[in-house]
Amino acid sequence: MKIATLTISPALDKSTTIDRLQPEKKLRCEVPTYEPGGGGINVSRAINILGGASLAIYAAGGPEGDRIEVLLDKEGVVQHRIKTQEPTRENLLVMESSTDKHYRFGMPGSELSESELQQCLDAVRELPDEVEYLVASGSLPPGAPEDFYAQIAAIAREKNVKCIIDTSGKPLLQAAESGVYLMKPNLSELSELVGKDEISGMEQEEIARRIISEGKANKLIVSLGARGAMLVTKELLEYVVPPTVMQKSTVGAGDTMVAGIVLSLSRGDDIRDAVKWGVAAGTAATMTPGTELCRKENVQEIFEWINSKGNPDKKSG
Repeated sequence: MKIATLTISPALDKSTTIDRLQPEKKLRCEVPTYEPGGGGINVSRAINILGGASLAIYAAGGPEGDRIEVLLDKEGVVQHRIKTQEPTRENLLVMESSTDKHYRFGMPGSELSESELQQCLDAVRELPDEVEYLVASGSLPPGAPEDFYAQIAAIAREKNVKCIIDTSGKPLLQAAESGVYLMKPNLSELSELVGKDEISGMEQEEIARRIISEGKANKLIVSLGARGAMLVTKELLEYVVPPTVMQKSTVGAGDTMVAGIVLSLSRGDDIRDAVKWGVAAGTAATMTPGTELCRKENVQEIFEWINSKGNPDKKSG
């Protein structure tokens, strides 16, 4: 198994449907659906859907943590759970059937003790020798040090494991300062990396190249939402643009994109093809309702469309 993921602030995602959200009234909901959630967990689940395998390392406690463990087991995801004293959060997604609008209620993460955080670091130190890629993804729980992902990146580097960081805010800045193999920021997070509130489309290429030249990442894949992604390395800068699709939900699309990228890389594809697979997976995730991640047949179809169009938006580094 060449891929491992790390999630230290997972969630049990609960989703339901109602006709319309209204204040002060008792609202009749449909039978809820429960799914394991959180950055790295979603990446592992999407890898599984795409026919790959990974080791999902996560910290979870209480009945919610137990349910995440059972659900991952049912999906066939290989897992290493670090049991925590505090119960894991439960997030809520409400879909309004009369308007097709989605309302997402994210609860604060559960605090981890110093011992539990150390167990997460130790799990990375003890990764099996065959692991080549580590995806550390998602927010940090309250009380976790802002340099936690930077510590993870340093351990991965010592083990000669390629570290992929997908987070935001100060944890992203700290990880970038330590240098990582690959980062997947969106435009807002790209702005954070250079200390700006926002950036224009005309600036994004220059800023991305600066981040690479400063050694903050070996590869940068900037998520552009429905417009696909921008790939930047020392040698190249190019865009991967997906077809226009009917979007039902964007929940988990970013994590699914990462899953497509890292699975492709683990199979020996070059970075260009890996980004195509990532964009295809992320786009496919927007075609599914609620918290469903993606469907393999949609990913394959979109990848073939992207590949058939070539890549005219290519620039030398």
